[in-house]
Amino acid sequence: MDARRPANLPHPLTGLKVVELADDPAGEYVGRLLAEMGAQLTKIEPPGGASSRAIGPFAKDLTGPDASLNFWFYNSNKASVTLDLHAPGGLELLTGLVGQADIFVSTLQPAALRALGLDLDALSRTFPRLIVLSVTAFGLTGPWADYKSSDLVALAAGGPLNSCGYDDHSIPPIRPGGNQGYHTAASFAHIGVMLALLERQNTGLGQLLDVSMHEACAVNVELANPYWFYPKVQVKRQTCRHAQPSPTQPALFRCADDRFVYFVLIVAEPKAWQALVQWMDGKGMAAQLTEPEFSDTAYRQANFHQIQELVECFFLVHASDEMYKEGQAAGLPIGVLNAPEDLFGDEHLAARGFFVDVEHEGVGAVPYPGAAYRFTSFGEVARTPAPRLGADTQAVLATLETSPKAKETV
Repeated sequence: MDARRPANLPHPLTGLKVVELADDPAGEYVGRLLAEMGAQLTKIEPPGGASSRAIGPFAKDLTGPDASLNFWFYNSNKASVTLDLHAPGGLELLTGLVGQADIFVSTLQPAALRALGLDLDALSRTFPRLIVLSVTAFGLTGPWADYKSSDLVALAAGGPLNSCGYDDHSIPPIRPGGNQGYHTAASFAHIGVMLALLERQNTGLGQLLDVSMHEACAVNVELANPYWFYPKVQVKRQTCRHAQPSPTQPALFRCADDRFVYFVLIVAEPKAWQALVQWMDGKGMAAQLTEPEFSDTAYRQANFHQIQELVECFFLVHASDEMYKEGQAAGLPIGVLNAPEDLFGDEHLAARGFFVDVEHEGVGAVPYPGAAYRFTSFGEVARTPAPRLGADTQAVLATLETSPKAKETV
């Protein structure tokens, strides 16, 4: 802890009010990121609840809108307000809530905005300090603005999918898991909101921020862009390796416990080569590699497949955790392939207190992933469970001068 900095200052976004009208992972995730930094976030849902409440798996096989683990993940630290925006007075109530906010997050595409009678430009003009964040599949303008999308569609249309899959190019590309398309858009949106807040500090004015998932994915194609822009060559996908114009050596090795490690076998770099030989020799498995001809880089490169086979045998007779720790101690680039469920037993995450238990009514304590950033001056924002459907409707609407039709809209 830096003694010059007082501890437990207000959280970075304390005092900011956010209204979220989002029904997909991109909008919900950026809302969660803002809430994790201390913003007061109100999620607007239709009377039947956001569609994300119907996505499984469900806690203890319960049914109903309050048991979706998917919804819990994306919507912790939020309040839930149910509004029928198509009912008389519904849009006016939303506008009233937005008028009290610093940030309005919307995932509605242009056609849906028009059908609702919601004009994001008009909101910006009506509330000059408001930051309006639109996160949609293809942006608010352009010929595809109202096209339907999904995480898979975004990764395919934007380009990243072409670099994901196996060495066997007779089969199609493979979609990576984890809603990467949505999360890429959310990351860009989060950065954009931070910049808009900085600009508002200077000018006192908000703005309309238009984030397209398609564009976010299009600049997230790793090496494909520079290889095409400069040498004009296309990269080809490889199994658990970066896509490259020509094949590189395999990097997955099966261990004795039937788990895999990712190990970059570098034969051309003398220091890495010596570290590998010393490691294997310490376990009595480097006899061939210590022969004089292997000291020559050109010989190693010409006989790479022989080295690959020896290293495969080395890993096959040792446990993955042992290989990971010893390889790291030797200064070699190596890592264990974890399934998502393996992370709950990850000793490093446990030592850093990454997972936090959050109490859910009728379910008990549920482990949630913590924030990915640590501050020296800000205490951690207390994690609260995703809200029950409409739990905060009356309390939030009580802050408005509601119309006589208010009760018809909730």
